[in-house]
Amino acid sequence: MNTIQEFDLFSILPEDKIAEKGKVLISEPFLADTFFNRSIVFLTEHTPEGSVGFILNKKLDLKVSDTIDGFDNWEENLNMGGPVAPDTLHYIHTLGEAIPGSVHVYRDIYWGGEIDTVRKLISFNRIKPYQIRFFLGYSGWSSGQLERELKENSWVIVQVNPEMIMTGGGPDSWRKILKGLNKKYRAWADFPQSPDMN
Repeated sequence: MNTIQEFDLFSILPEDKIAEKGKVLISEPFLADTFFNRSIVFLTEHTPEGSVGFILNKKLDLKVSDTIDGFDNWEENLNMGGPVAPDTLHYIHTLGEAIPGSVHVYRDIYWGGEIDTVRKLISFNRIKPYQIRFFLGYSGWSSGQLERELKENSWVIVQVNPEMIMTGGGPDSWRKILKGLNKKYRAWADFPQSPDMN
């Protein structure tokens, strides 16, 4: 006999609640938070002390060159990294040790590093748009906070390919990732923005 729990679309399986740096958090369809509603967050750090990540699918209507000093030749858009320290600049890239001080995260993706080197490489046209992404602010969780949100079924955790991380996957990426999963989360992709809509 089937139980109601088996049909609970919003309970996340235990194996999909394992947070690790390099994985992404996919928000459940009705997460009310303004910043994280239908968000994909790339975790660049996850330790007992807390977690850090960047929202991948919320591009801002701001050019890097118009907003940040020393990036005159960079016409790509900034991304909203999250609600923490929204006046700070962060970046992920695939340039590895070419950017001193970078932290390896996943595959060929690195986080941070010396910004003066980034400016210099951009001024010499040595960086392509697909090699670096800039964010204003970041997403942060204190010790135990992300684990509590996972217990509340706010996020499903998956691994995605590096190309999606570096491009953001387009405006429909939240839905596309869910559609690509082989589990009940696929049904999330078809829910309207508001549960009152049908």
